[in-house]
Amino acid sequence: MLNKNNDEGKADARLEQIIEAIKSKDKDSLKKIFSEQALNEAEDLNGRMDYLFDFVQGNIESWETIVHGNAYESINHGSRIKKSSSWYYVNTDKQKYLFFFLDNTIDTDHPENVGVYMLQVIKAEDKETQFDGGGPNTRCAGIYKPKE
Repeated sequence: MLNKNNDEGKADARLEQIIEAIKSKDKDSLKKIFSEQALNEAEDLNGRMDYLFDFVQGNIESWETIVHGNAYESINHGSRIKKSSSWYYVNTDKQKYLFFFLDNTIDTDHPENVGVYMLQVIKAEDKETQFDGGGPNTRCAGIYKPKE
């Protein structure tokens, strides 16, 4: 149970980092959240950060957990990998959003993989049509942006 609570706390702290970067429209802070792997694989990360900063409207007032720190862990011949997926509702004074992120919290053999791999932010009302939990329709490195 201790690990579960620790995973949840890490996920909540990661969400707070993401929210602060969005509030301040700070690309450098947001980039630091992502893994080196995600930064290398991401398509047009600067453009997608601009998209995200413009997409989230209003002042962020609160957030609530849907699923957080849902972890996958593997230990194989001394190599350890731990990944988590977290979903939150984030409320602004104008809109309710769904924030989803995949976070690699441990990778003993490949430390460049540690950090957020994917971030998706959509309007909560679009959950049924635009969200598949990082599945084949939305999984990407960096920031998810729907096709136009």
